[in-house]
Amino acid sequence: MDLIVTMDDATSEIYSAFLVAEEGTASTFRALLEVFGRHGLPLSFYTDRGSHYFVTPASGGPVDRNSPTQVGRALTHLGMEHIAAYSPQARGRSERLFATLQDRLVKELALAAITTVNDADRFLRDVYIPAHNARFAVTAEQLGSAFVAIPGVDLNEIPCVQEDRLVGQDNTVVFHRLRLQIPPARCARISSKRGSR
Repeated sequence: MDLIVTMDDATSEIYSAFLVAEEGTASTFRALLEVFGRHGLPLSFYTDRGSHYFVTPASGGPVDRNSPTQVGRALTHLGMEHIAAYSPQARGRSERLFATLQDRLVKELALAAITTVNDADRFLRDVYIPAHNARFAVTAEQLGSAFVAIPGVDLNEIPCVQEDRLVGQDNTVVFHRLRLQIPPARCARISSKRGSR
């Protein structure tokens, strides 16, 4: 299992943590929705250069800002700066957090007799994170919040996989080998015209 953690780099406060079979786009969107739903939008999002975060044409090279991933597209749509870390040292606070979690969390789950992912996620949310934050979170140097409220925005419409498809003459689209029929609508008529010169 992979542990997905979203934290505040200024305070070390954990905002979200849960287990998934494999880290990727879906787990990132889940984490973002948890944080955005509770706190609003942060000004920036700092991550490693995993393939679900960035396209990196050459191993170890710079990220390609002109080829956004699904995560990159969603963050851009929300107006957030996405910062790529180029070394573990650049992500020092998160690296120290993961060292702590690798040592403590496994023991805490065993002591609590946690045996399922759902129970582990519930334990993380309701027990571990509040205790961890009470012990390890620090006060930010500046007062105020770096989160911005986003009233009236349906967050489920943005951090999601979006793909462009062409509508065929038969009013269908093809998606992963499925042909999907689009119901007829009065405002969207398909017409086919042929001309000759």
